[in-house]
Amino acid sequence: MSPLIAVISALALILYQVLAFNVGRARARYQVKPPQVSGPPEFERVYRVQQNTLEQLVFFLPSLWLFAGFVNETAAASLGGIWIFGRILYAWGYYQAPEKRGPGFGISFLSSAVLAIGALIGGLLALLQPAT
Repeated sequence: MSPLIAVISALALILYQVLAFNVGRARARYQVKPPQVSGPPEFERVYRVQQNTLEQLVFFLPSLWLFAGFVNETAAASLGGIWIFGRILYAWGYYQAPEKRGPGFGISFLSSAVLAIGALIGGLLALLQPAT
C-alpha cells in the first residue's frame, strides 16, 4: 500500500464529495427537488460537473494505482495531483459557462490517459520479464 497514492486517492474522493455537496446546495438555491435532475441551466451545470467527475473517477482511480504499482509512485502521484487540479479547473469553468470547461477537462483526461497507458505498458513489460 502506498501512502502517497492513498493521499491522492483520498483527495480525489474528497473533491468528489465537495462537488456532490455543491449539487445539494444548487438544489436548494434553484429549487430543484429530488429526484429531478433538470432545472435552470445554472443547476444543470453544477449537476453535470458532479456526474462527469464521477464518470472520470472510474477511469482515474484504477489507472492511478496500476501506474503506481507498475511504473512509479512519485510520477503517479504527480499525475494524480494534475488530475485533481484539472477537475477543479473544469468545475470552476463549467460553473461559469459550459464553453469554459474545456481546459480543465483536457488536463484531467490527459493525465488519466497517461496513467492508463503507462499502467498498460508497465504491466506488459512486467509480463515479459523472466520469472526469477
